[in-house]
Amino acid sequence: MTPASHRIRRLHEQAGSELLRIAHRGARAYAPENTLPAFEKAAQMGCHMVELDVHCSADGELVVHHDDDLQRCTDATSRFPGRSSYYVSDFSARDLATLDAGGWYLAQLALAPAQRQAFLRELAPSERTAFIGPGDERLFGSGEVKVPTLADVLELARPSGLLVNIELKTLPRMYPGIAAKALDCVAHFGLMERVLISSFDHEQLATVRSMNAQVATAVLTADRLSHVARYLAALDADAFHPGCYGNFDSLGFGSVDQRLETRGIDEVRAAGKGVNVWTCNDEAQMRALIEAGVTGLITDYPNRLSAVVRA
Repeated sequence: MTPASHRIRRLHEQAGSELLRIAHRGARAYAPENTLPAFEKAAQMGCHMVELDVHCSADGELVVHHDDDLQRCTDATSRFPGRSSYYVSDFSARDLATLDAGGWYLAQLALAPAQRQAFLRELAPSERTAFIGPGDERLFGSGEVKVPTLADVLELARPSGLLVNIELKTLPRMYPGIAAKALDCVAHFGLMERVLISSFDHEQLATVRSMNAQVATAVLTADRLSHVARYLAALDADAFHPGCYGNFDSLGFGSVDQRLETRGIDEVRAAGKGVNVWTCNDEAQMRALIEAGVTGLITDYPNRLSAVVRA
């Protein structure tokens, strides 16, 4: 095996672990995704890293939200009724700061499991009791949980020691200059060595690398790639982030023979680079991936990953 990428090695040294426990959009099974409470919950649950998604507001502010559209995870339609569209990029940072980003999650918990969003259908009553307290529920329903800026999250992460995976969400909105803005924000907080930048838009990774040789980058994909290590080398990227979740599975769990395909994992690891798989919530799959040599798991349920690691 060739020497590990120095940028990936640095992240693992800071985590003190060969396996990164990465909270997907924060610990989103237990708090409203991509909000400060979700990232705080991830830290409380022992995660090394939080994964988050970045868009641009209408006035160019970097904001943390997954969907292009605000309707699923905020009260944008009730606060700003009658608009023709609800893209993040339709709203100024000032307007985005008025939205409630917590109430929708509490409403999901009130539904029968089969009626919830897919990732919450498997939330066990025992997990809810253990990780969502009355104080949490009061906060989530208070209207005080907001859509954070990237600066808000990095300010939270800086003293906590959390590593941060920033996913640049550019498709289909194609935000001009988003890579440069993200790098400037990370540099402002002095966190270049604690950040991993990923994207499905691999042109953004090339742009990041052309601007900065210090920050780690990762190729995010739901597709099967041929000669993965060569592709990462062409981008000077440090990690491969393949999907294993539902229709985004490219590793074989959902295949006819339901066998994990390790070829890409083996190839990337032999090149000294990282493999961090998203989004893994199943404990049997977690065990299989760890045995296959992945360097990180991105999960909605950090408690399950911790249990697998302990075992």
